[in-house]
Amino acid sequence: MSGALKSALTLAVLAVLVLVAAAWGWSALTAPFPQEDPVAICEDIDVAAGGEVRRDEVVVSVFNGSRRSGLAGSTMAELTERGFVEGQVGDSPQPAKTTQIWSSEPTNPAVLLVQQQFRRADIVPGDSLGDGITVVVGEKFKSLKKKQVESVTAESAATYCRATSSDAE
Repeated sequence: MSGALKSALTLAVLAVLVLVAAAWGWSALTAPFPQEDPVAICEDIDVAAGGEVRRDEVVVSVFNGSRRSGLAGSTMAELTERGFVEGQVGDSPQPAKTTQIWSSEPTNPAVLLVQQQFRRADIVPGDSLGDGITVVVGEKFKSLKKKQVESVTAESAATYCRATSSDAE
């Protein structure tokens, strides 16, 4: 093989390698950044009759059903101060006069534990608006009860969405 042919062949191989590297580099440069899968804030867990449900296990989402600005956020702050796990905060899709807890299971121990934090809260049938227990604070809401209820005992077997950050097992 002559020297000119060797040089031409070497240049051709190097040119192909540069093109492959450029294509790979462009592909890596324009690829979207990897995204982590979101971690669920809570997961359904069964509690047997006689089992205890504590505040640090219950996720609460609070929605404002009144015309008062910031009511859902301030209520959520009070609930998290008591040890509940923060879910979503926002505006309710419909106005409310009183405080409502939306649940299809009025005897669920997590629902009852949240209800006992309020002076007056009605459990009404409704779909969840956020993670965990949905609370809609209405026009008549003033404040939480002074007496804090730390846990409730399940009177019958139930399922609730327990906070994944909870250390209970």
